[in-house]
Amino acid sequence: MNSLIQGAFRNKAAMILIVIMVLAMGALSYSKLPMEFLPEADNPQVTVSVIGPGYDASSMDQKVTGPLEQALSGIKGKTNVFSSSGDGYSQVNLNFDSDTNMKDAKLEVERAVSSVKLPDNVSPPYVVQLNTSMIPISFVTLTFAEGVSDAQKEMLERQILDEFKAIDGVGSVQLSGKSLPRASIVPDVAKLSEKGLPLQSLYGVLQGRAASATVGESVLDGQAVSLNVSASVQDEQTLRSLPVAPGVTLGEVAKVALSDTKESLFRIDGKDALQFVISKGANSNAVNVGKAVNKIVDEHNEAKGPVELKVILSTSEQVVHSVNSMMREVLLGALFATIVILLFMRNIRATLVTIVSIPLSLAMTLYLLDLSGITLNILTLGGVAVAVGRLVDDSIVVIENIFRRLQKEKFSQQLIIDATREVASAITASTLTTIAVFLPMSLLRGGLQAFLLPFALTMTYSLLSSLVVALTLVPLMSAGVLRNSSIKEHHPSKRFVRFLEKCLRFKLLPITGAVVLLAASVGTYASMPKGAIDSSNAENVNVTLDYPADTPIADVLENGSRLERALMSREDVEWVAMSNGNSADSAQYGSVLSPTQVTYMLKIRPGEDAEKVMADVKAEAAAYPGAELNTSAGDFMSSGSSTQVIIDITGNNAEQIALTAEQVAAKIQPIKDVLKVESNQQVKKTVYTLEVNPAEAKAEEIAMQLQGMLNPIPAGSMTVDGQSIPVWIEPVLKPKSESELSGITVMTESGPEPVSNVAKWAKAEQSTTFFHKDGNSYIRVTASVEPTQLSKVGSEIDKQLKDVSLPEGVKLNVGGASADQSADMMSLFMMMIVSVGVVYLIMVFTFKTLKAPLAIISSIFFVPIGAVLGLLLTGITPDFTAIFGVVMLIGIVVTNAIVLIDRVKHNEERMTIREALLEAAGTRMRPILMTAIATVGAMLPLVFGSSESGSIVSQSLAVVVIGGLIVSTLLTLVIVPCLYELLYFRKSSLQRKLAAQSVQEAAAQ
Repeated sequence: MNSLIQGAFRNKAAMILIVIMVLAMGALSYSKLPMEFLPEADNPQVTVSVIGPGYDASSMDQKVTGPLEQALSGIKGKTNVFSSSGDGYSQVNLNFDSDTNMKDAKLEVERAVSSVKLPDNVSPPYVVQLNTSMIPISFVTLTFAEGVSDAQKEMLERQILDEFKAIDGVGSVQLSGKSLPRASIVPDVAKLSEKGLPLQSLYGVLQGRAASATVGESVLDGQAVSLNVSASVQDEQTLRSLPVAPGVTLGEVAKVALSDTKESLFRIDGKDALQFVISKGANSNAVNVGKAVNKIVDEHNEAKGPVELKVILSTSEQVVHSVNSMMREVLLGALFATIVILLFMRNIRATLVTIVSIPLSLAMTLYLLDLSGITLNILTLGGVAVAVGRLVDDSIVVIENIFRRLQKEKFSQQLIIDATREVASAITASTLTTIAVFLPMSLLRGGLQAFLLPFALTMTYSLLSSLVVALTLVPLMSAGVLRNSSIKEHHPSKRFVRFLEKCLRFKLLPITGAVVLLAASVGTYASMPKGAIDSSNAENVNVTLDYPADTPIADVLENGSRLERALMSREDVEWVAMSNGNSADSAQYGSVLSPTQVTYMLKIRPGEDAEKVMADVKAEAAAYPGAELNTSAGDFMSSGSSTQVIIDITGNNAEQIALTAEQVAAKIQPIKDVLKVESNQQVKKTVYTLEVNPAEAKAEEIAMQLQGMLNPIPAGSMTVDGQSIPVWIEPVLKPKSESELSGITVMTESGPEPVSNVAKWAKAEQSTTFFHKDGNSYIRVTASVEPTQLSKVGSEIDKQLKDVSLPEGVKLNVGGASADQSADMMSLFMMMIVSVGVVYLIMVFTFKTLKAPLAIISSIFFVPIGAVLGLLLTGITPDFTAIFGVVMLIGIVVTNAIVLIDRVKHNEERMTIREALLEAAGTRMRPILMTAIATVGAMLPLVFGSSESGSIVSQSLAVVVIGGLIVSTLLTLVIVPCLYELLYFRKSSLQRKLAAQSVQEAAAQ
């Protein structure tokens, strides 16, 4: 350390140049660092989604989900496999352990599903592995002017889609609400019968009618030419005139019409629209992508063409807001720390010297973040916000020691060097211990580690930078600005020294009091409810209108439109977006929904009360009988299940599983703060199954006949206005009653007969969704919980489930938010224990003894007292971030104890232990209070500011850090000296006896 300090004095010009370079590199790094909301972190899950329009849940389960599960059974690294099959969709979720390389896992899953043979008219399997970099940047709607043809619409949407995809940094562009024009052929059974034609004669009506081929070359008029054959059906009239039999055209036996269906429904303010969801690529700048999207939107709107684009939600703007608000809190924290130093030092020059470490440390931190490939997000900026108070700690100790020496000694450069060297080992050790707290990050679970590592690196870079500044630039500047400065002498507090002397005489009393307070705080914390991290965003509100699966889609859309009009009529709502159905693009990103669910996104006008909007919408539930109307605060980070406790019931006997699920639901429902209990078996649908007598007919042949009569059949395609559209033969039969269903005529070996002669329809109630876990059927019971009472409710659910009598082979598995929260907190507790061990090891290396570090480590155990007291006084519910605050405090609070004990060790060379403790406590009380109050002042903006959604740097963390630091600092000044003397009790007692004897002998003489 001595060579580093003296090196700064020998190379003053180089130091000036280094300072300028560091500031420049920091500014440059800030301008080029990619901005995003959260650091990139892989979700340890791969999702396989398939869309099958027209297939019911049972068919999707048997023909799609089953084969997929079988193909995925050999995937390495998976912990479990969950699947769900519903009307028109199938989804398989594979969960992996935290050590799995998710990119390799996705490739393996893609290879496995590519070999699965799926039924006709079913989409290919879409495999997606989500991570935080795939958070959507912009939601853009596209509406067309009146009179735009379908072909023009397709051309324009493709053009705009390509423009968005061409943006530098875009990862993906998802499109929903696309038009799917089709030509429908509706057979007229009576006319077909009159002409003596079977239905099958229509199936090949387009076969060979359209072609485009080269048939050869020839020489005409002395010139070589190519000969082609071309034909296409381009309008309804041509389609109607196609022959189906000699002398019979299609128009004579069927109706032909062009229709404009949609893959999925999307509307904005009551108008049909397309929606583009634009996500950024990995390591690209979210803000730049958002600006490029806005530029394209503005260009199209200014051109006043046939399209109108509108950015309804831009998360890139939220990123800018988050970064700016966090940066504002960093600057406010720096200002508060400066004020604290000025009040203590009462010297403007010394204050300026001290706070120079803030901009320099921040500049170096930004440069190191850039070199490490870490983005600028709410976690890295949160690390800076938390570290601001600590950035001046080392400089405070150095400048205070220089001040103290100048009060009694004449100014000289050597005095500055000696004063800095005197505290160099103490501030180095304290900085290393703070950094060491974050070393055990490797013990955390994969996703948690990915989130906290950028935070930890930011803290590490900041503190190391501040240490270098404190040991080089601070003494160098002090030698310049304090040369002719008048230094007011500071005397240690005599009252405090007398108070500490009494505590040392009766040391067991304060130690016992501290232990009692610790036990009380731990007990209080154990009884406090632990909540989920709040991730609500009141700028938007999500609404869902959910109907039973057997509700006709037409009824769902009619009532959905009625609710849409009601929402649009509200003055506190800026716009309403309505969507229904599934699209191929959505499925590619693992999003599949029930076709009987209508979802809405509401933009709340600035200044309006989102809670009132949600309450008013919920009050309308009675106007939609049979439907479930739900609302929630909208947030692009929310998962929708952040406060749900999930209980999975598995086993081999379906009846036993169902009975157990009923018992579980009955046990959970009465628990206080359980808002709603649902089961995936509650919603059922009427299913008619044709049970064929094998002796009278072939079931496979009848199934094929019924599929042809009851479902649309593809007949080919035609070209309209340059756009290729499919041609479908609509179902001949549309039975409206059970008797009509039984009267359907089918061909058998003995000729045409009513289906009721060879089979019978069996009516049954079946689940609308089929769930599998690791290939076996299971029932999931989901309890929605009040967010602030998550831990209490989770514990009560565990307690109630112990009373459920489980049949042989039936098992319960509790998961969801409560289990995740417990696992995360357990990971942090493990990290805390390892951190204490690492800190102790560093202290042993520093002081070269086992006893003194024990006294320093004891300061950690006072942290819970202040942390719990802070939570109680503020009424804030502790969550995961509060525990993380305690982990941070381990590194922060030992700093004060190190500075104190370092002084004690120096004093022991010429004093007794008690004298050394009293002198050190009196001398070091001022810098200890200064560093603690500066850190508290820097954290205050986080308490009174608004924490960002999804951030670990929350109000809860700030309250825990402030409360724990205040109490631990006060107790450190009293309890640590008492424990230190207790550890050296015999030596101290002997010293006092010898000192007393010396006094007596001197008095006798």
